[in-house]
Amino acid sequence: MALSCIVFDCDGIILESVDAKTAAFSRISDEVAPNLTGSFIDYVVLHGGVSRFEKFSWLIRQAFGRDITPEESRDFGEKFIHYCLEAVVASPLVPGFEETAKRWHGRVPLYVASGTPQYELDEVLRRRGLDGYFTKIYGTPPAKAALLLNALRDSGAAPEETVMVGDSKTDMDAAIIAGTLFYGRGDYFKNTHWPWGSDLTPLNDYLDAVAAGKK
Repeated sequence: MALSCIVFDCDGIILESVDAKTAAFSRISDEVAPNLTGSFIDYVVLHGGVSRFEKFSWLIRQAFGRDITPEESRDFGEKFIHYCLEAVVASPLVPGFEETAKRWHGRVPLYVASGTPQYELDEVLRRRGLDGYFTKIYGTPPAKAALLLNALRDSGAAPEETVMVGDSKTDMDAAIIAGTLFYGRGDYFKNTHWPWGSDLTPLNDYLDAVAAGKK
């Protein structure tokens, strides 16, 4: 088999939770620097998969020209969870995810590599009853590429037999760094050489082709 491991991002790949988190980022920016909210959301969208705390740091640097304090970082993190956790938990599954998870669970190890903090990621997937699909769930820290490399080390899978499934440039870059295959969700990947779809409905066909050694 040419498919030995599948690694999923979470927001926008497992759950349709991107909008809930974007709204929370927008609300925090409106409280801190409302004139920067548009630019901040552009940054957030471009850097999906990056830790929220790095995003908060960017906002403070842009707004005040200084580093974020530990107290501010902790306060923003607590507000973020308060603003969106329940909406994230209630988010619908991304079309095609459950079919993919059911098809490959028990055949190859499945992992999560997400920019969401570890404790929160564990709670969300547990509450949704999805944690049982995965051999291991990796949240931040560290950054996405390191999380993907951790999954490779844990599984023992060869990078060229591993598929990273993500919806952001950060996910794509992690796959490039780790040397894995990649499937992208969203129009961002339309003009790249990577396989992609508007959701995960086509993913099983791609994974079947990888498993058959046709990709």
